[in-house]
Amino acid sequence: MTPEALSAALFDIVTARLAATGGEVGSVSPADVAVERPRNREHGDWASSVAMKLAKRLGTNPRALAVELAPAIEAIPGVSSVEVAGPGFVNITLEAAAAGEIARTIVEAGESYGHGDSLTGHVINMEFVSANPTGPLHIGHTRWAALGDSVARVLRASGAEVTAEYYINDAGSQMDVFGLSVLAAAKGEPTPEKGYPGAYIQTLAGRVLAAVPDLLEKPHDEAVAVARDLAYEYQLAEIKQSLTNFHVHFDVFFSERTLHAPDAETGKTAIDLAEERLRAQGHVYEADDAVWVRTTDFGDDKDRVLTRGNGIVTYFAADAAYYLSKKDRGFPEKIYLLGADHHGYVGRLKALAAAAGDDPEVSLSVLIGQLVNLNGAKLSKRAGNIIELDDLLDWLGADALRYWLARYPADSPLSLDGEKLRSRTNDNPVFYVQYAHARTRSVARNAAEAGVTRDDFAPELLVHPTETALLGALQEFPRVVGHAAELREPHRIARYLEDLAGYYHRWYDATRVTPFGDEPLTAVHGTRLWLNDAVGQVIRNGLDLIGVSAPDRM
Repeated sequence: MTPEALSAALFDIVTARLAATGGEVGSVSPADVAVERPRNREHGDWASSVAMKLAKRLGTNPRALAVELAPAIEAIPGVSSVEVAGPGFVNITLEAAAAGEIARTIVEAGESYGHGDSLTGHVINMEFVSANPTGPLHIGHTRWAALGDSVARVLRASGAEVTAEYYINDAGSQMDVFGLSVLAAAKGEPTPEKGYPGAYIQTLAGRVLAAVPDLLEKPHDEAVAVARDLAYEYQLAEIKQSLTNFHVHFDVFFSERTLHAPDAETGKTAIDLAEERLRAQGHVYEADDAVWVRTTDFGDDKDRVLTRGNGIVTYFAADAAYYLSKKDRGFPEKIYLLGADHHGYVGRLKALAAAAGDDPEVSLSVLIGQLVNLNGAKLSKRAGNIIELDDLLDWLGADALRYWLARYPADSPLSLDGEKLRSRTNDNPVFYVQYAHARTRSVARNAAEAGVTRDDFAPELLVHPTETALLGALQEFPRVVGHAAELREPHRIARYLEDLAGYYHRWYDATRVTPFGDEPLTAVHGTRLWLNDAVGQVIRNGLDLIGVSAPDRM
């Protein structure tokens, strides 16, 4: 029996009690009847505080209500016993067969086990990473790349329609400086002031010269433009490849340049149209030779400039056009993943959403992440002053890096030990979890050689204490995924997998799937194979949600 099925049965019992006494059935919510795992397993398989939540509405006290509900709960098929504890807690113990049935449920569900529909109907645009295309991805981008991709995965697993988007900052002065840096390298000249240094610029310059042999013969401005645009194309392709190597997927790469490009018919840019829309809603005014948005009407600490007195549009103007683009493309919900230095950006972004006619509490969610540092990491030989993502992947591997980045809340500062990430011991959580999966596959192979199959399934035989604990952990997985999606916290899945691996290793040490010696082959061996395979499936599903592989052998 799954916790969802048990909660549904509780819901029926409680609503019947309400109806019988003239109460309002609609006043009971799924949260009121949710069951939880008790901290002390001696208190049963599941616990409910339903009596404490509803007693007042029913005109009684919690313990009396719990005692009244207990016989009906005990009559639920699959429930072995019910105990009322303390002020009105209801502790529920399942029959062994009902508890063990989850193993077959998981194996038959396969990759879909753990997925739900709690966020069905939510259409979300999630923007993350969005690094400038003027250099390689580095350690500062790794955390949001790993977390952003994992958040997208858990949201989809809960039914949401998610578009992962990378905003390419390919407009503005940094692109011209990039072009000047590449051209200087092509000419053999020193890096210009505030330009981009590093061997990667030399490499880009060589590629540009190979593609345009007469580059240095062109007028200066034309040569800068050619160097800028070709080097940008090459660098963006490298960024995309680095993300692929890191198992990070984007559905859309959105170019900032498109916001500045005039329409062929009207001559207006997306930024021009954004200003017109905000002006039509009464939020734009002119002062000090500049065009402003009155964002202070929506809680911002100061009004924001759209266009300066010299006619140059601001970054905020591009932000406004980009936000409206997301809205126009059919994304009622927008998630932004921003770095630790962007706290001041949250207020203006929410004010922008409100000025656009949206409710920021519904349409906008901003996650702020803290920085990460990695002991033992070396500066890039190509870039010189950064730690490149590609170098980290060569050193640590994508699995170790993604797992460790995913197992901590985004708002916690993170300092990692590179050698621990590389270690193949149980002190390394990613090794511990992946090894548990590899062990399930090894057990399955050994079972096949011994003639153990899943033809027999007798869940009532799964009565060993380690089996009870393991089955309980397996039942929790859908709830963990749902909470991770609701709170945008994929670290909950990583921590769950570590607990599950612990339960599995203890079960492996205490029981056997294959007969020992001359022991006859019985139904318990086949049933335990179901349980073994269920654990492997859940570990695979969980690791996939955080972008980590599940090896068959280690």
